[in-house]
Amino acid sequence: MPCFPPPGSITICEINRYLITAESLSDDPAKETYGKVLGAVFSPVPFQPYLPLLNSEQDSEQGSRDNGQERGLTALQATLSNLFKWRFPLKDANLLTEVDIHGVSWHHHKHILAFISAPDQVMIRDYDDSESKDPCILTSEAQRDIKMLDWRPNGGRTLSIACKGGICIWSASYPGNAALVRPGIATFLGSLSRGSRVRWTLVDFLQSPNGEQVSALSWSPNGRYLAFASYESSSFTIWDVAQGLGTPIRRGLGGISILKWSPTGDYFFTAKFDGTFYLFETNTWTSEPWSSSCGYVTGATWDPDGRMVLIAFSESVTLGSIHLASRPPSLDAHLLPVDLPEIASLTGSSGIEKIAWDASGERLALSYKGSNEIYSGLIAVYDTRRTPLVSASLIGFIRGPGENPKPLAFSFHNKFKQGPLLTVCWSSGWCCTYPLIFRSHLLP
Repeated sequence: MPCFPPPGSITICEINRYLITAESLSDDPAKETYGKVLGAVFSPVPFQPYLPLLNSEQDSEQGSRDNGQERGLTALQATLSNLFKWRFPLKDANLLTEVDIHGVSWHHHKHILAFISAPDQVMIRDYDDSESKDPCILTSEAQRDIKMLDWRPNGGRTLSIACKGGICIWSASYPGNAALVRPGIATFLGSLSRGSRVRWTLVDFLQSPNGEQVSALSWSPNGRYLAFASYESSSFTIWDVAQGLGTPIRRGLGGISILKWSPTGDYFFTAKFDGTFYLFETNTWTSEPWSSSCGYVTGATWDPDGRMVLIAFSESVTLGSIHLASRPPSLDAHLLPVDLPEIASLTGSSGIEKIAWDASGERLALSYKGSNEIYSGLIAVYDTRRTPLVSASLIGFIRGPGENPKPLAFSFHNKFKQGPLLTVCWSSGWCCTYPLIFRSHLLP
């Protein structure tokens, strides 16, 4: 039977397909469970929670008081949509709150965690820094309305943050080894963690065309190229960071919600809010279009070998799996279903919100919407197999701390050597990390 965390409990970790819970949030249960195996404890990081205004109670109350203003705004949106047919309809920008926007990210080779902690603020927690347990806060005048973030592969300690008007690039500075700032960029420094000698510096700002809101980004595996897009734009851009040059790709793809480079760099996945999605090969940037009758794509994640991509849809509890049938640059592929029957039968859900797949391909985490009250706000954890096709077996559910917690964002550490490491930012104001330990040689 799948592990179910009782109401009022808090999930700590997995040990061999069993999800362990505790009565309170502290480091003590972690030390007694996975701490003995890993030799480390990933303490939860508190932050001031914020929810998208469109979903907040304050916004609902304000909306009921200002019906006249709301009707006027709706009319204005309709007018603007008619004037700019090539743009993504403004009313559908609300869907951004329902897409996996990657609000939490682990450094590829270090135990450094970054997550969106406020609309204009990012927190960084360095678990390798023994001198400080306090997070560093990144803010600047250029960093407004953050949508997502991602670490640069093979780029040292460099973090990209998608925001209004472009992308902020931050790098770590050390005493005697300051990060290089591109000429013309106003330098901003992140707050210094107590006891730490590392300071984060805003080193570059990649401006989006026409100052549009950047709502999706993805680094190439070698860290040379940064792809980004806006739901307001008719194309996405591939930015050569070293050269400082951006190239628009495939005009006419308005309303892009998700960009995902494959682990090998040979393929590139994009999704739109109208239910269509595309698979590109990156040699000539030709593509193959697909469409969905199950709503729009809410999340997508590649397998470790870059030979298939799992896709979640807004109106289905069945995942899609695109299997590449030939070597690159071939676009010969098959779309197959991956059934998750327990999500419908146990939770009563009608759609998947977010998904994350461990780099080993052995653990899949997902959140869902419209569930029964007892299963509301939980994260489902699956044991997955990839041969010959993708299959998933439900292990159980993760419950967060606080009152009625809901997952805002979650992600796996893709290079953690001792097994899957899942981090979740909860609406209750805690960013918690869950080691999923199932290899027998790791256990005492």
